[in-house]
Amino acid sequence: MSTTVPPAIAGRRLNVGLAAAVLVLAVVLGLPQPEGLPVAGQRMLAVFCFAVVVWITEALDYAVSAIVIGALIAVLLGVSPDVAKPDAVMGTVRGLGTAASGFSNSALILVAAALFLAAAMTITGLDRRIALVVLARIGSRSSHAVIGSIVVATMLAFIVPSATARAAAIIPIMLGIIAAFGAGKQSRFAALLMITTVQAVSIWNVGIKTAAAQNMVAIGFLQRELGSDITWLEWFVAAAPFSVAMSIGLYFVMTRMLPPESEEIPGGKASVAAALREMGPMTGVEKRLLLVSLTLLAVWATEGVLHRIDSSTATVIAIALLFLPRVGVMDWKRANPQIPWGTIVLFGVGISLGTALLQTQAAAWLAGLAVRTFGLSHLSAFAILAAMGLFLIVVHLGFASATALASSMIPIIIALLQHVETPGINVVGMTMLLQFVVSFGFILPVNSPQGMVAYGTGTFLTRDFIRTGIVLTVLAYALTLAFGATYWRWLGYA
Repeated sequence: MSTTVPPAIAGRRLNVGLAAAVLVLAVVLGLPQPEGLPVAGQRMLAVFCFAVVVWITEALDYAVSAIVIGALIAVLLGVSPDVAKPDAVMGTVRGLGTAASGFSNSALILVAAALFLAAAMTITGLDRRIALVVLARIGSRSSHAVIGSIVVATMLAFIVPSATARAAAIIPIMLGIIAAFGAGKQSRFAALLMITTVQAVSIWNVGIKTAAAQNMVAIGFLQRELGSDITWLEWFVAAAPFSVAMSIGLYFVMTRMLPPESEEIPGGKASVAAALREMGPMTGVEKRLLLVSLTLLAVWATEGVLHRIDSSTATVIAIALLFLPRVGVMDWKRANPQIPWGTIVLFGVGISLGTALLQTQAAAWLAGLAVRTFGLSHLSAFAILAAMGLFLIVVHLGFASATALASSMIPIIIALLQHVETPGINVVGMTMLLQFVVSFGFILPVNSPQGMVAYGTGTFLTRDFIRTGIVLTVLAYALTLAFGATYWRWLGYA
C-alpha cells in the first residue's frame, strides 16, 4: 500500500501549520510585556515561536520559511524601541541588517564552501570510487557488507562535508549491492544495509566538525557571542571516540535486530568489482580533487597547532583552486545546479534569528525562565548535560532539520549556560557537547534529510527504522552520560 499523502491532504496540513504559526506569532506579540524583557525581545520571541512551528509542521519550504523569517525580523525590529536607547526606534535599516547578519558569519562561508566541495565530489565521481574501493574488499558475507557501509560513511565524513551528499553518494551503491546479492528490496538484508548506512552518516555528523551544517551553526554562535572557536582537531578529539563507540554499537544493534536472511550471499563482491572496472582508471580530475581534499583535511586537522589558517578560509582557498582553469575540476555551470542554495539561505537566517534573540535579550530572558522553572541554577555540569541532552532528544522528534534545531536551540543554550551558577562551568565546551546531541536524529526518517533520502528507496519499513532508532538513541544518550562523567570531564568540557 502506498504511503504517499494525497496532495489535497498535504495542502490542508500545510495550511493548518501556517495558520498555527501565524496564530502563535500574534498571541506572543499580544501578550503583556514580561518584566525584564525589552519590547524588541518579546517581538523576537514571537518570531522564534513562529519559526519553530513552521519548521516542525513543514508548513513552508525551508528556504521560503527563511525568507519570511528574515522579513519578520527586519520589520518587527525596525518598529521596536532600541534596547540600549528605549526612547529611539531601531528603524528598518538596522532591522534588515540584523536579519542579514548571519550571512556575514564565517561559519556560513564554511558551509557554502563545503557544499561546493561536496558538489565537486559528485561531479568527478570520486565519492563513488572511494565507496566502491572500500566495498570491493568486504567479501560476500552480509555482516561484512554492514561493516563496509559503516566504514564508507566514516571515510566520506572526512572529505564530504554534507550528510545529504554522503547519503546520496553511498545509497545508490548499496542498492546495487542489494540487487547483486539477489536479496530484493523487501528483504531484511536490504533494510539492514540501508538503515545502517543512513545511521552511520548521522553518527559521524557528531564525530567531525566539518561533516554537518548544524555544527557550523553552533560554531557561528560561539564565535559571534563569546568570541571563541573550536578547532577541527579539538572537536575531533572530543567527538571521534564517541562516534567510534556509536559505530560499534550500530553494527551490533542492527545485525541483532534486523538479522539478514543469509550470512553468505554470493555475487556482491563481483558486482562491486564490475562497477569499479566500469568506472575505469582514476582520472586526472579525481586525482587533483583527492589531493586538494587530503591537503584540506590536513590543514583542518592542524589548525591552531602548525598554523593559524581557520577552517573557513582554508576551505574557501581549496574551492578557489577547484574552480581554476586546468588546475581545477569543475566550472560554475556544472557546480551551480549541485548546490542546495536553500540550505545556505536557511543557515544564514537561522544564525540571524539566534543573533537577534541574543542581542534583544530574548534568549537571556528565556534562559533565565528555564533556569528558575526547572531548578537548573545550582546543578552540576553533568546534571545539566543530562537534562538538556534529554530535552534536545525529545525536541528533535519535531524537527526535520538538525540545522533548524541548532538555529533554534543553541542561542538559548548559550544564554542558559551563562545564567547557571555552577562554579567553573565551561560554556564553550558544554555548548559543543550539547551540539553533539542535536545530531541525534536516529528515531524517525523525517528527522534528517539523509533519512528521507534512504526512505525514498523503499527498502525498509518506518517501524523498523523507529524500533532500531529508539535503541540507538538510548545507546547514544547512555554514551553521552558515560563520556560526560569521564572522558569529556577529563578534557574539561563537562
